[in-house]
Amino acid sequence: MSDAREELSRRIAGEIALSDDPGATLRKWRTDFDVSQTELADQLGVSSSVVSDYESGRRESPGIGVVRRTVEGLLDIDERRGGGRIRQHARVLSAGFESDIVHDLREYSTAVPLSEFYEAMGATEIVRGDHDHVNGHTVIDSIQAITRLSSEEFYRLYGQSTNRALVFTRVTRGESPLVALRVVSPTPNAVVLHGIEDGDLWDHAADLARVDGVSLATSNRDLDDCLADLQAL
Repeated sequence: MSDAREELSRRIAGEIALSDDPGATLRKWRTDFDVSQTELADQLGVSSSVVSDYESGRRESPGIGVVRRTVEGLLDIDERRGGGRIRQHARVLSAGFESDIVHDLREYSTAVPLSEFYEAMGATEIVRGDHDHVNGHTVIDSIQAITRLSSEEFYRLYGQSTNRALVFTRVTRGESPLVALRVVSPTPNAVVLHGIEDGDLWDHAADLARVDGVSLATSNRDLDDCLADLQAL
């Protein structure tokens, strides 16, 4: 796990240091690790207002020393919890998906409002879930994924963060992707079923999404146009 931790540490520190909004990027990673401002502050030996000020931009952008301590703090907390985020990063590094299964797998430098993601997809929301932001997306050929991926490989579709949107292409009703998501845990923040009009949606799709607190939307926009706009997020 040490190699995965070191690689993840460099990735997070690099994103924060190079971000146009370091505070927002720091907030994205903290929330992705499911760490509260208070918990991170306790780990760093500072008040929670210090963490809040950095994230909101009220304090000057953190220097490399602060970034390093913050990243190490997040990773230390994760290791005490069992190292789930670090192991997930290791799985991503070894994923190696073929392009006919995964069209695009991308992480964002800061959390993106779900409304902006829907705009890029030309999506119509059917169910509003528990989260209004996403930290990345994965665009998946639904038929190839469901017929060829094991449960372990399916989990790696979440990339670096489960706080993401999963887009399933070549959908006819939406039954198979939503049932598959009930088997593989955890759930994403949002699911977009591509290639289907909302009137053709499986009758129970909305109910399953509500049970899991997942935002659900449909899109019939040209896929290449969607991918091009998603790259700009």
